[in-house]
Amino acid sequence: MSLIKAAIAEDDFRVASIHEQFLEKISGVEVVGKALNATETMSLLESQEVDVLLLDNYLPDRSGVSMLTEIRKKYENLDIILITASTERKVVEPSIRNGVIDYIVKPATFERFKEALDKAVRRRELLESNDEFYQAVIDRVFSGGGQGNIEPDTLPKGIDPLTLAKVEETLKSLHNGINAEDLSEYLGASRTTARRYLEYLISIGKAKAELGYGIVGRPERKYFLV
Repeated sequence: MSLIKAAIAEDDFRVASIHEQFLEKISGVEVVGKALNATETMSLLESQEVDVLLLDNYLPDRSGVSMLTEIRKKYENLDIILITASTERKVVEPSIRNGVIDYIVKPATFERFKEALDKAVRRRELLESNDEFYQAVIDRVFSGGGQGNIEPDTLPKGIDPLTLAKVEETLKSLHNGINAEDLSEYLGASRTTARRYLEYLISIGKAKAELGYGIVGRPERKYFLV
């Protein structure tokens, strides 16, 4: 996955600098811009591709909370983390209802900051790497992207826990990966069935796929255990 592009909207340049330093310590994230007020924030979003916005609530020309609806309408794929000293319901509730993915109370520690950014990275990875969302994947998205354990009774239709365990063991023993056709022969099942199990493991974060080329030069999708 490409780097997550983050922007900082904070009127105190010292705090903005601290947040930028925090971001630079987090793998998979790069800072693409900083804004000192609401007007600059909207201009920044228009001129730069931004994945995650760290938004202060008390900007000099407008509150961050009042900007949420407008930002959401214009940039529906943007993740917003509100960072503010406010703990009042009139700020917290509308922030949550307008879709912020996290809310950090100032002063932010690096550990809490990293937790929020890691959550944003995992959520985006899940949303971008899945074409079909089983309940277990949806639960991970809403819980912040943590892997967690998948219980047998939560498995989607067509996924047998014993077969799934067998597929995992097969991937674990193969450092060079396996394609759906070879796995189907090993399982004694159709290629479609094999691919279903492999794609399910990707959806829950236990496997990854890479595009390679077979012996006849045709591209093939190979699967590896994470």
